Amino acid sequence: MSLIKSISGIRGTIGGKVNENLTPLDVVKFASAFGTWLQNNKNKKDLTLVVGRDARISGLMVNSLVTATLQGLGIHVIDLGLSTTPTVEVMVPELNADGGIILTASHNPKQWNALKLLNEKGEFINGENGAEVLALAENEDFSYAEVDDLGRYETLNDAFDIHIQKILALPMVDAEAIKAKKFKIVVDAVNSTGGIAVPQLLEKFGCEVIKLYCEPNGQFPHNPEPLKEHLGDICDLVKKEKADLGIVVDPDVDRLALVDENGDLFGEEYTLVAVADYLLKNRKGAAISNLSSSRALRDVALKHDSEYFASAVGEVNVVTLMKEKNAIIGGEGNGGIIYPDLHYGRDSLVGVALFLTHLAKENKTVSELRATYPSYFMGKKKIELTPDIDVDSLLTKMENEYQNEDVSTIDGVKIDFENSWVHLRKSNTEPIIRIYTEAFSQEEADDLGDRMIDKIKSLV
Repeated sequence: MSLIKSISGIRGTIGGKVNENLTPLDVVKFASAFGTWLQNNKNKKDLTLVVGRDARISGLMVNSLVTATLQGLGIHVIDLGLSTTPTVEVMVPELNADGGIILTASHNPKQWNALKLLNEKGEFINGENGAEVLALAENEDFSYAEVDDLGRYETLNDAFDIHIQKILALPMVDAEAIKAKKFKIVVDAVNSTGGIAVPQLLEKFGCEVIKLYCEPNGQFPHNPEPLKEHLGDICDLVKKEKADLGIVVDPDVDRLALVDENGDLFGEEYTLVAVADYLLKNRKGAAISNLSSSRALRDVALKHDSEYFASAVGEVNVVTLMKEKNAIIGGEGNGGIIYPDLHYGRDSLVGVALFLTHLAKENKTVSELRATYPSYFMGKKKIELTPDIDVDSLLTKMENEYQNEDVSTIDGVKIDFENSWVHLRKSNTEPIIRIYTEAFSQEEADDLGDRMIDKIKSLV
C-alpha cells in the first residue's frame, strides 16, 4: 500500500493508515490544500471548480469527500459525475471555472485512486504550483467558510455531449468520410467511463460498435494498462467478429491503443505517429513527443517537411514545449494524443476521431496503414546501484563517453545513434538508472540496453 505525493496531485491506495495510504483524511487534506491554493492564487473566495471521476469502486466515496470539502471552503462545485480526464479538461474553460479536479488513478489497479489538479485552462498545474499545494497540505493552513458562505453544489450531465460536439466541429475531423466506411469496431474500456464516451462518439460516426468491458462499474477485467500482454480478449474478439479494428482505452480515457483487423496490436507508440501523419500531411507545423517516445514520429515529421522536437518526460513538459514551438500535434508514446485545436491534454476521444478520419481517407485497412510506417522496437531495462553512488555524476560520465554522438541532457541523458537510441533516466526514489532503448529489431534494442549497463558498471 502506498501514498504518493507529487507536484501533479496525490495518488494512493484506498484504506489503511493516514499519511501512508489514500484515506478519507488524506483526501480532505489535499482537496483543502488545492482549494486554498486557488483562493490564495486568485485572491478571491468566490471560486468555481469542476470535478469528474472515472468508474473506480472508490470513486463515489472520494468524490463525496472532495466536493464536500470544496464546499466547506466556500467554493462552488460543478460535479460531472462519471467522466473522463479529457472531458474534465475541456469543461473547465467551457464553464469558465477556476480549476478542476479529476478523480482517477489512470492505469493503476482498482485499489488505487488519485486527485489530479487542473488550472483555469483545464491543464495540469505546473511543478512550481504543485509544490505550493504540497506545502499547504503539509502545513494544513486552511480556513473554512462560515455557514452562510458555504459553496454551492450542482451536477452537469451533458459533458460528454459537449466534448463530442467540439470534436465533431474540428475541421480536421471528417465525420462524413468516416460514416461512408461503416466501420465495425470493438471497444475495450476496461469497465470504466470510456465504455460510455467512446461508443457515444463512434455512434456519431455511424460505426457498428461491439462493446467489450464497457460497463462502468470499476471492476477491471484485466490489468488496466493498455499493453499487449493485457489485451488478448479484444484481439480475439476483433478476429471473431471480423471487425475493422479494435479500440482500447485506459480507465480515464487519456491513453489510446488500437488493434488491427487481424487481431494484432497497432502499437501504442504508433497511435500518435498515425495521427501526426494525417495532420502533417495536410498542415505544416511542428510535432512534439517526449525523449522516451519512438523515433517514428520524427521520421513522419521529416517526411512531411515538418519539424520535430522532443521534451522531457511528462505531459506538462510536452505541453510546455508544444506551446513554445506552436506545435500542431504532440503527445506521448503511451498512446497519448494532444491536439491543441481542441485542448492541451491527452485525449483518446479526439485521437479516435482523427485516426478514423485518416483511415477513411487513406482507404486502407489498419494493418496496411501500419505497414506504411517504419518499424522500431523498444527495450526497457534498469540498473540498480548502491545508495552511496552519485547517479548524477554517473550520468555526466555517460554524457562525456558519447560526446561525439547526438546527446540530449534535458531529462537524464539521451544518446541518438544513427539507427538506434538510448535514454538514461534516474529514479527519483531509488538509486536506479532506467534504460530505454529503440532499434530496428527487438534483439538490437535489448542488446543496446545490455551494452549500456556494461558501460555504466565500468564507470562506477
